[in-house]
Amino acid sequence: MQRDELERYARQIVLKEIGGAGQQALSTARVLIVGAGGLGGPAGLYLAAAGVGHIGVIDEDVVALSNLHRQVQFRTDDVGTLKTKATSNTLTAINPHANIHEYRHKIDLDNAQDIIEDFDVVLDGTDNFEARFLVNAVCLRTQIPLVSGALGRFEGQLSVYKMDNKSACYRCFVPNEPPEAETCAAVGVVGALAGIIGSMMAMEAIKIITNSGQPLYGKLFLYDGLNGEARTISLPNDPACPACGVDNK
Repeated sequence: MQRDELERYARQIVLKEIGGAGQQALSTARVLIVGAGGLGGPAGLYLAAAGVGHIGVIDEDVVALSNLHRQVQFRTDDVGTLKTKATSNTLTAINPHANIHEYRHKIDLDNAQDIIEDFDVVLDGTDNFEARFLVNAVCLRTQIPLVSGALGRFEGQLSVYKMDNKSACYRCFVPNEPPEAETCAAVGVVGALAGIIGSMMAMEAIKIITNSGQPLYGKLFLYDGLNGEARTISLPNDPACPACGVDNK
């Protein structure tokens, strides 16, 4: 590492759980953020600040004024700009050592495999189940760990899937699209909640990369911001899971 990098990451390197070896692992790690919105934005800020060497960002949308109360990677002047471009500019400004890879299109059946297989960890902050199911399927096939976050109103949730064909995948938790799935546009969301869950997604990715602590494998973290309460519950694999279940193989 260069002298300025040693100073930049000094407060991380001093941690025995990370140290120089962990910081080096971060510098060569490749993390993909699917969805440059309320979750992907805060996650990206902390991943770049932590020294992750390669960060991929995939999103086809442009910044809207209604994004700004929770998508803190954007500024008012970014309205109308592609989210990937605006996110890349912000992350590069935070840490010029980070290499930001932009994918300025929707993730779909034609490109998901080629994109995801180039990364070590995937963070899913998308707002639709079609994309979530697709990302889950490709991460299962490539055995790439998946960090998944979601939020609405004052409540957020977070889980991590090891994709080892033994523990749960995302569809063990959500086997099919809920018939009355809600969106933030419909039900609302408090902006600070995105920062909480997005930052926790970055934390889980850092733990995976540096082999520190216990990632939330096989667990679901639930946060109630309105009442200031949180709990973690077990999330076992489902033999009947439509994606990984032994009953469907």
